[in-house]
Amino acid sequence: MSEKKKTKSLFTHLVCLKCGKIYDPLTTHTVCEDENCKGILSSQYDLKKNQLKPEELKNRKASLWRYKEFLPVFNEENIVTLGEGFTPILQLHNLGVHLKGKKVLLKDESNNPTGSFKARGLSVAVSKAKELGVNTFVIPTAGNAGGALAAYAARSKSKAYIFMPKLTPAAFKIEAKLLGAQVTEVDGNISDCGKIANQLANENGWFDVSTLKEPYRLEGKKTMGYEIAEQLEWNVPDIIFYPTGGGTGIIGIWKAFNELEELGWIGRKRPRMVAVQSDSCNGIYTAFHEKKEHATYIDNGFTVANGLRVPKPYADSVILQVLRESNGNSVSVSDPDILIALHELTAGEGLLVSPEGAALWHAYKVLNQTGWIKEGETVLLLNTGSGYKYFDNITAP
Repeated sequence: MSEKKKTKSLFTHLVCLKCGKIYDPLTTHTVCEDENCKGILSSQYDLKKNQLKPEELKNRKASLWRYKEFLPVFNEENIVTLGEGFTPILQLHNLGVHLKGKKVLLKDESNNPTGSFKARGLSVAVSKAKELGVNTFVIPTAGNAGGALAAYAARSKSKAYIFMPKLTPAAFKIEAKLLGAQVTEVDGNISDCGKIANQLANENGWFDVSTLKEPYRLEGKKTMGYEIAEQLEWNVPDIIFYPTGGGTGIIGIWKAFNELEELGWIGRKRPRMVAVQSDSCNGIYTAFHEKKEHATYIDNGFTVANGLRVPKPYADSVILQVLRESNGNSVSVSDPDILIALHELTAGEGLLVSPEGAALWHAYKVLNQTGWIKEGETVLLLNTGSGYKYFDNITAP
């Protein structure tokens, strides 16, 4: 590995968030190998050795790889990129009484390659896998993650096997196939897809990049937190609303803020995190309000927000921990309310967001009406993708 091509990554090791076992960063890993644990593995960095100053970022490309010191890829030759990251933060202006006394921002992840935030996680996961010699991937997906994996696999000359529910909008299936992936439709939900993907991964030696069942998609998602802080001049909002299916982003953003405080780039203030779910699959919402440590499996079938149909997130306990540490909240939203919110954002602000993103606007209105959101607070809605892929699910009013 030449010094010329070596990044200044401060990545040192992986640690299990459940039992604390440490893992070598130079070999492939999925989850904790202890059969009684199977916890999530988290990337750790020697941040005390950091010499980068935040003002130096201004001279770097507008990409998530501007934070390469705090990402797990050692050799720049292994970075697989399509220009992902550094998506805009826009202020909402035209939605009347709901905005009175509040500053409401929307970070628009639809500007990423393949039109969603999934590009972040898959760019980092595929890059690290390439560094470790992996060239065949498998993933269960509700749509966007499959398209992102297909794109980064194509870019890295790797093979992608994708399993998605039959009820997934056609645009996602066409996208993944055009990008060269082998797509299999499953008569069921993403959990059913996951069981098949896991079985075939074990049988064929494919690398499973399921949500939080490998360590590095989380690192890509955490860059949303780095960007939010940088774009707000090293401040954080008072509240962040996040559409929560698998929940990688909500965990990643929280991880980012902890790292940024350790770096001395932000202070101790943290946003209150709000997990927004569909009534179809609202296990996190139910567990949060019932003060439980784990979510139960809930699947009430189809939702227009395909990405929210995750009956039981693998990281349920970690998501709930973040919500409670942040003094956050959770809201469950019906499909009719999602569609009303989507129409308000499109016609009112010119933003054709994903149904998952639209759910945030309805959740914001609910909590604003109750007084949970205070006068003068800054709120950020994190729209995870483009509405253009969802025309099978959404219609004009």
